[in-house]
Amino acid sequence: MKIESHENQTIERIAALVAEAGGRCFYVGGCVRDALRGESVKDLDVEVHGLKPAELEGILDQVGERIAVGESFGIYMLRGHDIDIAMPRREKARGRGHRDFDVFVDPDLGLREAARRRDFTINAMMLDVLTGELQDPFGGEADLEAGVLRHVDERSFGEDPLRVLRGAQFAARFRYEIAEETRRLCAGMDLKTLPKERILGEVEKALCRAEEPSIFFRQLRRMEQLDLWFPELAALIGVRQDPRFHQEGDVWNHTMMVLDQAARYREETEDPTGFMLAALCHDMGKAICYQEEGDRIHSYGHETEGLPLVRAFLERITGEKARIRYVLNLVELHMKPNGMAHAHSSVKATNRLFDRAVDPAALIYLAVADSKGMCPPADDTALAFLLERLDLYREYMARPYVTGRDLEAAGVRPGPGMGALLAYAHKLRLAGVPKEEALRQTLGMARSGKGI
Repeated sequence: MKIESHENQTIERIAALVAEAGGRCFYVGGCVRDALRGESVKDLDVEVHGLKPAELEGILDQVGERIAVGESFGIYMLRGHDIDIAMPRREKARGRGHRDFDVFVDPDLGLREAARRRDFTINAMMLDVLTGELQDPFGGEADLEAGVLRHVDERSFGEDPLRVLRGAQFAARFRYEIAEETRRLCAGMDLKTLPKERILGEVEKALCRAEEPSIFFRQLRRMEQLDLWFPELAALIGVRQDPRFHQEGDVWNHTMMVLDQAARYREETEDPTGFMLAALCHDMGKAICYQEEGDRIHSYGHETEGLPLVRAFLERITGEKARIRYVLNLVELHMKPNGMAHAHSSVKATNRLFDRAVDPAALIYLAVADSKGMCPPADDTALAFLLERLDLYREYMARPYVTGRDLEAAGVRPGPGMGALLAYAHKLRLAGVPKEEALRQTLGMARSGKGI
């Protein structure tokens, strides 16, 4: 077996020099897994056995400009190349955090012990760069064929709580089952010490790389690991919906279905991660707005009442303020597009809605995913109407419009009233009023109340 990549020539040259010096060079980790799955290989990781750090550094210096990413950990790169080069190492936990490890380079560790520190068997395989011989000390190839995620070593796996989330996102991306013994191990691990950026990193991989991102959250629920970092999601479990419109069951099931529908549209948006987070958060307000009136169940105002819950959730996993604003905007407006489509609202009304949206296309696709993520799902009538109106809105926005310079040229004095005049001119623009007429009307407003 051979891994094909644009770095083959460089990696094989390194491997040949390593062999001359008495060592061996292996592809390791995800690139071996992906090659065996028949997928294109993106992340190239190689591990060099049998050489001292100084010997490996000398070889790398012959090949290119060496960069010591983690020299004390035996990790290197070559400038201009997409290759991570590492030496075998031992890790010893000195705390409960994801980074609380002491690391020791050990060139003579051996293949089995080097592979033991990896998380899952499918990531613990090694491929000799020169011979193509597969080293599989923990049965990763069999688990790969069976579609099973199984931990390599109970002790080392349990020392890194991030592996709980990694397992869930691998399950989502590959549609694999997590072995029962691994699930039990994950259920007993403490995730409190994980930093928010690592949580978001795994969530983002599931949301943006899986065809069914819901598997990530369903697996966390099965591991009993949903409540700590995702309590607003856990609160949706058991929240009833009107069965006349939501035969899929509670708000949790609906949210998971919407998430999978949203995955179909994420690449059509300005911020795929933000869009998928909006799909995840869109109905969090139903947990606090749920009401039963006779045989009717409703959650009036959940799209606005739930915004503090959404903000709390987002601030727990990210400090990216622009993304938080993006998600909050979509969640607040997500009920409006379908309502307008069903009412066949005016162009002026849909223009105003799109003008409020941080990403109008994302708002449309969120609304459509919401209507398709239920039983029975909606048809595509609303989507066609909304996309047609979005094209019209963009065409309106491309037309000439009244600016502050236009008003100043007509004699309007700069000052506090200028903002109100521009807002009025913008309303005329959304209504499709030509620039000349909009300018005339705006100047009339200025003369009547603002002065020239």
